[in-house]
Amino acid sequence: MARGKDIDGSEGVSTFYGKELRWKRERAGMSLEELLAGSFFGKTYLSDIERGERNMPIELARHVDQRLGTDGYFERNCEDVRKSRRKGHAKYFEKVLEAEKHALTIEEWAPTLVPGLLQTPDYARTVVLATHPLALDEEVEEKVSGRMERADLFERDHHKPEYWAILHELLITDPILPPLEMAEQLDRIVGLAERRRIVPQILLRTHGAHPFMTGPALFMTFPDAPPLFYTEALHSGDTIDDPALVLEYRRSYDRLRAAARSPKASLAMIKAAAEDYRNGKRPDRLE
Repeated sequence: MARGKDIDGSEGVSTFYGKELRWKRERAGMSLEELLAGSFFGKTYLSDIERGERNMPIELARHVDQRLGTDGYFERNCEDVRKSRRKGHAKYFEKVLEAEKHALTIEEWAPTLVPGLLQTPDYARTVVLATHPLALDEEVEEKVSGRMERADLFERDHHKPEYWAILHELLITDPILPPLEMAEQLDRIVGLAERRRIVPQILLRTHGAHPFMTGPALFMTFPDAPPLFYTEALHSGDTIDDPALVLEYRRSYDRLRAAARSPKASLAMIKAAAEDYRNGKRPDRLE
């Protein structure tokens, strides 16, 4: 059996876990396919776990322990891996953190806050402190760092994921930051758009009623899995994978996107607003 490239288990909990998994599998003389026999998981999925790139589902951990005779080792430790990978994030956001690393497309509707993937450290810190006003400095910075690390998605494969964001006009005209910091936040969005890593659109406040007045929305599609829909409230989030329900949300989202301004016009609006903030002027309207 050919041996794969060595894994540096010192990089973190998830890579150590993956290295241990592969070592025990190879010591047992099993290929990926042989270890997975009798499970519903695929070879690529297990290979990603061995490289520390995916979480180990509890049902797969139990299967692996049974096949390798490891006396519950992987089941006992898979939650530690999950905790390490969601560092700085709420438990309910775990599925999104895992999924976005493998997404082909990510589409997001942001009615009240700039999406986490697009936030600057100053913006993220302001949001965290507003939500957790009594948090210790180190707790705040852990959450801020977690959001910044998510944005590594835009520094890897240029073609994946394809990210579209619909931003409500009020995110830009009703700032939560001082003018210069707000300009930096908008420059962050402009920079990613000009690098062709994201496509932003603006929904103007004059549009009126629309399908997603009730809250934020996040859609993800994948090369080897059904699409996911995610929405959240202040201290909770809900990930939906039921195909029929995801399709209903998808239809509503498409209507929302049709109501937003074009990417070209939206980018021009964001640039103009950033310049206004740099000059100490708060834009009243984007149009």
